[in-house]
Amino acid sequence: MSHGPRSGLAAVSSALLAMSRHLEVRDVLKTIVASARELLDAQYAALGVPDDHGGFAQFVVDGVSEEQWKAIGPLPRQHGILAAMLHEARSERLADVRQDPRFEGWPKAHPDLVDFLGLPIRDGDEVIGALFLANKNCERPEGGCGFTEDDEELLGILAQHAAIALTNARLYERSRELTIAEERSRLAHELHDAVSQKLFSLRLTAQAAARLVDRDPSRAKGELQQVAALAAEAADELRAAVVELRPAALDEDGLVATLRTQIQVLDRAHSARVTFAGHGVKALPASQEEALLRVAQEALHNALRHSGADHVDVTLDRRGGGAVLRITDDGSGFDPSAVRHAGRHLGLVSMRDRASGAGGTLTVQSAPGKGTVIEMEVPGG
Repeated sequence: MSHGPRSGLAAVSSALLAMSRHLEVRDVLKTIVASARELLDAQYAALGVPDDHGGFAQFVVDGVSEEQWKAIGPLPRQHGILAAMLHEARSERLADVRQDPRFEGWPKAHPDLVDFLGLPIRDGDEVIGALFLANKNCERPEGGCGFTEDDEELLGILAQHAAIALTNARLYERSRELTIAEERSRLAHELHDAVSQKLFSLRLTAQAAARLVDRDPSRAKGELQQVAALAAEAADELRAAVVELRPAALDEDGLVATLRTQIQVLDRAHSARVTFAGHGVKALPASQEEALLRVAQEALHNALRHSGADHVDVTLDRRGGGAVLRITDDGSGFDPSAVRHAGRHLGLVSMRDRASGAGGTLTVQSAPGKGTVIEMEVPGG
């Protein structure tokens, strides 16, 4: 390492504090790999969280540009040295990863790795991730400096703290999801009770009016006025309940953080890669934020359930004083002009209604076999 003892300790302390500062899993993973690469003077760092199907639920890299990462292609599988780290729960320190008998090559666009240091991240007996570094930086132009025992010890400390930070972030997200589910369940029961009572009263009053309409028209008129009043009350209660059902996370965290969290959950839950990026978006009126969130949810549902996409990308960018939301997938696509005849695309009608209700516009670009792009724009408030 290039750090002296005092600066090295300060760097480690900063890295550990940064890990514990984040509550969302993706942010924790990014912080871990960036800290590890910087502290151990490596060219590349990566962290993979395994899934139950021989792949990775999440895979975060540092030192590789977005363009390089896209060129590399799909997420790696659990094979070779990565599989050994995960399945045998042991560290790996190699002078040249390419010479290891377990090495199985990498995609054409993959950077060339030489020296390699990897450790499993463990929570008790469970391996919850693999953290590894490659290409130790040094003065030799040909590279291949090699990681030291001290490097391995330091990465071991980071891996222990990474396990704590990652476990805490997972618990936080699960707690948030459970809290939201419980709150929705409570509101659903309240909504059902309140509206059911009103509808029951409406039905009885309407039946009374029907019986009176011939023999006592004036009393029937009074009963019908009562029907109108009860209907108005039911509508008011329904509106109030719907307002209360506005996602709590929007008020607490704002639109960007809420979208990011929900998309991280979808990314873990589906085989498709689901990504999100937000740039420069300031707080918007509540009605616009909710409409953007609902459109994103509907578009993501369509892409993940119906399109067969491998990758769904969501972006939210500032445009003037407003914002533009874009959901792009590489799925099967469809003919937008034939939407009215395809039941599974009826969600587009709902999305257009939400967009126009918030003073915005919705555009859909798609064709069979060409994927889909849905864009919603809202003006500045």
